[in-house]
Amino acid sequence: MELKDVKYISTSRINDLKKLNIFSPSDLINHFPRTYLDLTKITPLKEAYNNDCVLTVAKVEIEPRLQTGGRVKYVKTFCSQGTDTFSVIWFNQPYVAGKLKCGEEYFFYGRVQVKMGMVTMTNPIFEPVDKNYRLKGLMPVYSVKGTIGQSAMKTMCLSALKSLEPISSIPSDLLLKYSVSSLKNAYYEVHNPSSDKQLSSASNRIALEEYFKLISAFKIIKGDKKAVRINDYKVSSKMVKEFCSRFPFELTDGQKSAVNEVYKDLTSPTIMNRLLQGDVGSGKTAVSLVALYIALKSGYQCALLAPTEVLAKQNYLVCKKYLPEFEIEFLSGSVKASDKKVIKQNIKEGKISLVVGTHAVIQDDVKFKNLSLCVCDEQQRFGVAQRSALEDKGNFTDMLVMSATPIPRTLSLIIYGDLDISTITDKPKMRTEIKTSIVPESKYEDMLSFVQSEVKKGNQAYFVCPKIDGDDEGTVLSVKELYEELSRTLYGVKVGLLHGKLKDSEKDAVMQDFKNKKYDVLVSTTVIEVGVDVPDATVMVILSAERFGLSQIHQLRGRVGRSDKQSYCFLIQTKETDLSRERLLAVKNTTDGFKISELDFDMRGGGDFLGEKQSGRVLSDLKTLKYSTKTVMMAKALSDEAFSNPNNVPALKKHARALYERLKNVTLN
Repeated sequence: MELKDVKYISTSRINDLKKLNIFSPSDLINHFPRTYLDLTKITPLKEAYNNDCVLTVAKVEIEPRLQTGGRVKYVKTFCSQGTDTFSVIWFNQPYVAGKLKCGEEYFFYGRVQVKMGMVTMTNPIFEPVDKNYRLKGLMPVYSVKGTIGQSAMKTMCLSALKSLEPISSIPSDLLLKYSVSSLKNAYYEVHNPSSDKQLSSASNRIALEEYFKLISAFKIIKGDKKAVRINDYKVSSKMVKEFCSRFPFELTDGQKSAVNEVYKDLTSPTIMNRLLQGDVGSGKTAVSLVALYIALKSGYQCALLAPTEVLAKQNYLVCKKYLPEFEIEFLSGSVKASDKKVIKQNIKEGKISLVVGTHAVIQDDVKFKNLSLCVCDEQQRFGVAQRSALEDKGNFTDMLVMSATPIPRTLSLIIYGDLDISTITDKPKMRTEIKTSIVPESKYEDMLSFVQSEVKKGNQAYFVCPKIDGDDEGTVLSVKELYEELSRTLYGVKVGLLHGKLKDSEKDAVMQDFKNKKYDVLVSTTVIEVGVDVPDATVMVILSAERFGLSQIHQLRGRVGRSDKQSYCFLIQTKETDLSRERLLAVKNTTDGFKISELDFDMRGGGDFLGEKQSGRVLSDLKTLKYSTKTVMMAKALSDEAFSNPNNVPALKKHARALYERLKNVTLN
């Protein structure tokens, strides 16, 4: 079945659906609403404050018309709400003019702007009012593109669901044993919820299915990780202590414990598969250098992989500094073809002991003579297949994966079930605690003045936005808009721009320029979450902070405070609710990344911890669903039980290839 076979889907809609990475009916039913509006909670506009995002009901009084102002096209109309009137405007959405009828009532949801007593809504989503709307409770809100509206998206999703029968991967005997509800009914409730309770139940059912697939596929992909060691490391504990004296600092207790665990692994009868996790700045790199020294000193080759060229170069320079007696080479996509050829030949012949690089190290034509240890930095940015490809370049290779992204213990036990875990909870003594403040929009100008004062001291600042181009409702300031605004308003300040649509080489260049102080302020999306150390960066400003996960805010906060300078993190709250205030207070009052990750999981559900492929969809759109820790644990229990029955294993392995193709690039946020 194809999209064209689904009722209500025309050729033009197919093109718009493709812009949302929807290429099949299955993709369509997995395009879950990004939020839900409670239709019983309507806000009269006279009660709304400036910049509030509200749901209201109003009558269209004037026929909407497409107008032009300079180079910008917009649709404008006026609506009434009792005796009050307000204007509504949509930029770059000409099709809106034909969607609204004069004299009809509509739901409008978007940001309110109040100036000189005049109320305006900009780019709101809208739907015709059903007179029985108060009985319906929840209205799904989807991410949409082009001419597809909210109502049309819901209709298409439900139409596709009528023709599809979502099949559970959980063995039927287990479905019966644990009274697991219908998967199709769950999909229907998510797209057409009858109540909060039913929506919660449906979201947990779909999450159960997807986590069962995730955990089962990881079991198949990972295979047996307890292989017998064949590489013999000839480094004593005394030699390790002598190597540690190379550092200009004393290892923390957490680092010492991690070093002992790594040394024990490398001298054990089975190969090492260890996750080293710790907050940004906890000193994981020093531990990895010890592991590399043990393998290199024993005469073996090693590889150190990083997700970005900037981070890989940083690691390369650190390795050159602390491991000068070994032949170390850098390999990435930017290296000249002629140089790559020589480097690859030297790796193959064993002339290069340590290769530090990006995904280029994983390429098929990179052959090692005796690779024995692989280190993956910021490993959550790599897919399972990428890590496996690096591992497979050696024979029974030891693996050390490092992550500065704390995830809840629940998820770590599941996602990294085959790994031993070392956790560094303390931080180097020279690091000062970052002062975190929640800043209402009324204090935004004061905060900008503070940023300028920091720049005058020779310090630098990050400004982070949640979106590159803003959203359909106009509720979020885009990174491009902020860049233009700060370039105008921050007098004498050099402002740079960084976002995910730039080429990798461009991103690396901008980040390097920022580190070299070509820019005082860097306006960016979350692509800076994993990046180089910029010691002079002392200010992190996060706009619309309530839109970010707590762990993500904590990660961004860790981009500053990289030296002994006092650093600051400002959380700009654009939409204030009791929940958003509670969440931001939690991150303000807590510096423990692992504690924050547990709070984040409890408050928002587990979906936000799953990343996405570079294209297409992974594990449906779980990050828009809210589900409980119990659901994740139940999925693990079901998977364990399914694999314990030999009769189930052939069926699970039969689908292993398909699951592998879907899951090989799954990452964690």
